[in-house]
Amino acid sequence: MSTRIVVVGGGTAGARLAQRLPVTLLGEEPHAPYNRLLLADVLAGRYGPEVIALPEAREPARLGVRAVRIDRAARTVECADGSLVPYDRLVLATGSAPVLPPLRGLRGAELPSGVHPFRTLDDCLALRGLVRPGVRAVVIGGGLLGVSAARALAALGAEVMLTQQGERLMERQLDEHSSALLRSHMEALGVEVHTECRVSGLRQEGGAVTAVELADGFVLDAQVVVLACGVRPRVALAREAGLDVRTGVVVDDELRTSDPYIHAIGDCAEHDGRVYGLAGPALDQADVLADVLAAPGAGPRYTGTRALTRLTLSGAESLDLAVFGETTAAPGDDVVQLTDATRRAYRKVVVRGDRLVGGVLFGDLAAVGTLARAWEGDEALPDAPLLHLLTHDGGS
Repeated sequence: MSTRIVVVGGGTAGARLAQRLPVTLLGEEPHAPYNRLLLADVLAGRYGPEVIALPEAREPARLGVRAVRIDRAARTVECADGSLVPYDRLVLATGSAPVLPPLRGLRGAELPSGVHPFRTLDDCLALRGLVRPGVRAVVIGGGLLGVSAARALAALGAEVMLTQQGERLMERQLDEHSSALLRSHMEALGVEVHTECRVSGLRQEGGAVTAVELADGFVLDAQVVVLACGVRPRVALAREAGLDVRTGVVVDDELRTSDPYIHAIGDCAEHDGRVYGLAGPALDQADVLADVLAAPGAGPRYTGTRALTRLTLSGAESLDLAVFGETTAAPGDDVVQLTDATRRAYRKVVVRGDRLVGGVLFGDLAAVGTLARAWEGDEALPDAPLLHLLTHDGGS
């Protein structure tokens, strides 16, 4: 008798596992699993929704099905439609949910007309229906998600304002110089960038947003507002089932939760104290778990992922960006930087002893393959001059 494997969640991690093994996949969204990294291209109109579909699962997925409760004793998953799905092994791949900031004018999950997160294909399609040339759009959040959304809205002809509470755009990933280059890039596209400003509320009229209020009293007129304030792991299902949850659902090296019959992977999983929230680790975890489930006790172990963040946004003004490891040097570290002002390109690596510990590439990713291999392998660097790291274009 074959093992019944049920996967809750049709995002990157869940879809990858369903490609590797015959499973029952429960997807909350009505759409077939898709590549979330390409949502900005769908919003900008460069791709249709069908283009970003992920490879098909080995078994047909159940779409538009929301899991609401886990009965660990009976080993069943209860769905919102009342159906019960039995399992021998359950995999939680519930992903993450957008953070809704505590603003005046936002009450719970009920959003005013014109206000949308930027997380799902439905969010994308709703925004596409609202935006036309000349529409005033405010994006709240200057991280990776907010930058992607702002570029896509500008490509549609909207008058875009990008607000960031911190000192600079993508401050978690970029150093000061590369963030300044990113700001210049956004402004060249016509995006009005506001940093070190805190949004305090939304103005509405007839249930529709009309403006964004800043804490300093400044008001930004807006017909569309995009909430790109980050994400948090979706752990309610696991917590209500009594599983060990901290920031994410705690898992061991076999991606197993505190219940030996339940695993967790992707954005909702916390391994060795870390929640990654990136596609690379989600794929790695799904691949390891596929081997674990296929050969219990004999499979590999998940030991973590050294995740490189790579962003390529096409359009009239393309943007290529790669970030990995520690981009801010510690005392005693060696730093090598190359700047090409005419091409608006920047390369930087941080070396600690004989190890590459981080770097930033902006505008020119020719060296990313060489750098990624050196960093991911965590091996001693050759004795060649450090400048060699930035000038050797070993392929991406």
